[in-house]
Amino acid sequence: MKRPAGFTLLECVIALAILAVAMTSALRAVGNTVQSAAALKERTLAGWVAQNRLAELRATAAWPALGRNAGQAMQAGRRYLWREEIHPTPNPLFRRVEVQVFGESGTTALAGFSAFVARPLR
Repeated sequence: MKRPAGFTLLECVIALAILAVAMTSALRAVGNTVQSAAALKERTLAGWVAQNRLAELRATAAWPALGRNAGQAMQAGRRYLWREEIHPTPNPLFRRVEVQVFGESGTTALAGFSAFVARPLR
């Protein structure tokens, strides 16, 4: 008797199992990419908050007092918390400002920048 052409049930099950493993790996890779993109967006927005805070100090020609300050800012509809530390420098005409930006939880810094602010001329 001649054997009919085609795949056996066992061959079909093995092919489906291989396809399921491959699709699971592909979906996991896509999920990781989406998570990475979301984290990158958060860090970018937090970086903009820090840069805006430093630009605000420069634009207002403020001479910040030594110590720590904190506040919050909205960026792209999200609330971010910022903390800044103002340190003296060897040159009394400059101060070093370090700004860190946190998400709403306030636990992990998403971005941090450091800059120097010059004393305004009189």
